[in-house]
Amino acid sequence: MIAFIGLIIGIIIGVFWNVPIPDKFSPYMSVAIFACLDSVFGAMKAGLNNQFRADVFISGFFGNAVLTVVLVYLGDKLGIPIYLAAVIVFGGRLFNNFAAIRRLLLDKAKSH
Repeated sequence: MIAFIGLIIGIIIGVFWNVPIPDKFSPYMSVAIFACLDSVFGAMKAGLNNQFRADVFISGFFGNAVLTVVLVYLGDKLGIPIYLAAVIVFGGRLFNNFAAIRRLLLDKAKSH
C-alpha cells in the first residue's frame, strides 16, 4: 500500500512541478521510470500476497533504476540501443505484475 501511495504522490508532484528534461536524456528517463514502476507494481503484488518487505522494495527500486540507466549509458556509448531491450523487459514485467494484482484483487472481492 505504501508503494501505491508513493506512486500517487510522485505522479501529483510530477504533474504540478513542471521540470523540463532535455531530449538527450529521454532514453535514460524512460528506462528509469519503467524500472521504478516495475518495483512499485511488484511491491503492490507482494503486499497483496502479504509478502511485502520494505528493504527488498527500496533496494529494488533504486537498484533497478541505477542499473538500467548505467546499461543504457553503456549502450549509448557503444551505439547499441539497449534501452529498447530494457523497455521491453520492464514493460512485460509491468503487465505481468498488473495481471497478477488484478487477479488477486478479483479473488479477494469474490471471497468477501
